[in-house]
Amino acid sequence: MGQQLFATLNAQQHEAATHGQPVQGGVKSGPVLIIAGAGTGKTMTLAHRTAFLLVKGVAAERILMLTFSRRAAREMADRAIRVTAAHLGNARGGTVPLKLAWSGTFHSIGNRLLRMYAPSIGLDSGFTIIDQSDSADLMDLLRHEHGLTKPNRRFPKKMTCLGIYSQCVNRQLDITTVLDTHYPWCVEWKKELTQLFCAYVEAKQHQSLLDYDDLLLHWMWLCEDRGLAAAVSTQFDHILVDEYQDTNVLQARILALLRPTGSGLTVVGDDAQSIYSFRAAEVENILSFPKTFEPPASVIPLEQNYRSNQPILDLANALLAESSCAYRKTLRASRGGGCTPELISVESDREQALYIVERILSEREAGANLREQAVLFRNGHHSDRLEVELVRRDIPYVKYGGLKFLESGHVKDALSILRWAENPRNRVAGFRVLKLLPGVGPARAATALDHLAENGQNFNAFVDYRIATGNCESWLELVDVMMQLTRHTQVWHGQLELVRKWYLPVLELSYDDHYVRGGDIEQLEMIAGQYADRGQFLAELTLDPPVATGDLAGSPHLDDDFLILSTIHSAKGQEWKHVFVLNVNDGNFPNEFACGEPERIEEERRLLYVAMTRARESLALIRPLKYWVPEQARHGDKHVYGAKSRFLTPAVMEYLQVRTHAGVQAEARYGTRNQQPVMDLRERARTMF
Repeated sequence: MGQQLFATLNAQQHEAATHGQPVQGGVKSGPVLIIAGAGTGKTMTLAHRTAFLLVKGVAAERILMLTFSRRAAREMADRAIRVTAAHLGNARGGTVPLKLAWSGTFHSIGNRLLRMYAPSIGLDSGFTIIDQSDSADLMDLLRHEHGLTKPNRRFPKKMTCLGIYSQCVNRQLDITTVLDTHYPWCVEWKKELTQLFCAYVEAKQHQSLLDYDDLLLHWMWLCEDRGLAAAVSTQFDHILVDEYQDTNVLQARILALLRPTGSGLTVVGDDAQSIYSFRAAEVENILSFPKTFEPPASVIPLEQNYRSNQPILDLANALLAESSCAYRKTLRASRGGGCTPELISVESDREQALYIVERILSEREAGANLREQAVLFRNGHHSDRLEVELVRRDIPYVKYGGLKFLESGHVKDALSILRWAENPRNRVAGFRVLKLLPGVGPARAATALDHLAENGQNFNAFVDYRIATGNCESWLELVDVMMQLTRHTQVWHGQLELVRKWYLPVLELSYDDHYVRGGDIEQLEMIAGQYADRGQFLAELTLDPPVATGDLAGSPHLDDDFLILSTIHSAKGQEWKHVFVLNVNDGNFPNEFACGEPERIEEERRLLYVAMTRARESLALIRPLKYWVPEQARHGDKHVYGAKSRFLTPAVMEYLQVRTHAGVQAEARYGTRNQQPVMDLRERARTMF
């Protein structure tokens, strides 16, 4: 193969991309694990791996590429196709049309396969996918129906119930183990929770609904049948998996069932960036991957970093070297120079905010745009004080790690109308839509849904039905909309416009900022134009929703520049020129709730590692001597005094420049208890008159 295809790759990337033996019409390869350290060109390597397979004759439709976001899937596929098309086009003197039809998230691919094999596994191929919010609402309805919401009982709330259920499914553990390990305060409700979960499963089946967890669970069950597993497996010659460190037990099991010998399986990941255990991600999947197969998988590390300077990488390497279980890797910078990372001590979280604003404005004056700088934090509330100061200084910012676009109430309202039309049995969607009507509460909505069910889920049954007394114009208009949406002659184009026109008067009565929210519905309408039909639109939007822009201070659109605030979990995969990390104290790094559990302590270490490796040129870790804690269960002052993070050991501190901000210096100079007073203000006050 010509060198042009791999001209941009280093030796380790080249080895990973070309692993395997080319054979007639393809590539023969055993299992491969690519350990891609932070900033080592993971996406480029996996894209070139795909290009290598395509150039060697593997058909594009016989490559399955699995990722954790639609954006990552699209980026990887587009890059692979560009590289391949350029190479083949140059070789053949023209362009080569290619499309990776099986590239997507685990959930989106699971959705496609379940619909394909629905008749063989007893599923309705027209099932509706419900998001976490709808799942929680359904759980809440069932809590009420089973008498678990009485005032004299402190039964777990809907999100807690859903969390317990999800942990049982994704970790494949029984409810006793999950309660004992993760929800000990809910142990007394084991019997009731078991009954609730059984009712939840029955309700989903009756309404032809699948939640996120079901997509993986049903895919795994499908693959546990040898015949069906073989049918799915033989569709693909190669399976490529991105971010393997983020897989849970179900996802790893699916891959093992599809590829028992590991043949044609390539996974890419970094155990040092496994930080999603709260989503049931299991770091052991990547740690045990080589010995899962016989013979063991080939392990290829990527260590040349193209993002950060060497002083930042030295710090990250030192931090990771103290991990008790990890693949050993030493990141090396591809460029020289760089300043030493800093550990800044400040008096309080207020001083922390003032210091960061000063540094951000200073870097801006030195030529760094605001959007080239990021402030990262362990928990969302850690930026509260800073946000106040940013607003006061009129510095625009965007905060990541908050609500997603589809979690906004008005957006969910509009989508619920479409979901109800797509699946009239979807009581969660119908319940939400009916309660938008004036004078309609839970009881009347439930009665109307029962009436619809008794009449074969046909919206014609609502033509002569009176849902409430008084003004029924809005009700009649809704019935007309639902009937138009469910007619077979009604094309997809224009359906959201129909929904928007009915919903806008409701929006005006419900929200003071209805103009802004109406703009969101128009944006949703534009997004809808990218999809071929309603079912695809609802499924894809539910599986991989767009993220909200976050909270804005001022108007960043004036100069298209704004500071980035982000939780570390939301910052993974991103990079900035200058990075500031808030509250690097014990209790945050590691989090106080992780103490006492070695596995969670290690994940907290990895979280700090991820934060450090987002920086390209400068990194500042900020350590307030005291900071505000909203959860602090004490009277009066809710501040705590923070010790230096236990992760900043002497070996790690060698790679940090330690500085003290002026606020602490002032305290040290004037605030020492045993210091002889310069003057006696009390005596002066007594003699003033």
